[in-house]
Amino acid sequence: MATVNYSIPDDVKELFNTAFAGANRSAVISGLMQQAAEHELRLKRRRESVDALLAEHATVSQVSVATVHAAREEVRQ
Repeated sequence: MATVNYSIPDDVKELFNTAFAGANRSAVISGLMQQAAEHELRLKRRRESVDALLAEHATVSQVSVATVHAAREEVRQ
């Protein structure tokens, strides 16, 4: 198991200690760090997905509404 040292504001420390009094604070911090890391990774994947979609969109030629309607009618027949 690793040891991590961070400096935090005194008011955050007091709030944390009050909120998690009686709890295994190391386990609480570990869980919060894991949630934060997973959240950040999800955001990163979303940003990458959006960037990929936008890049793909930039390479696709535009199609008129009339062309879309005509293709729809052709498929329906």
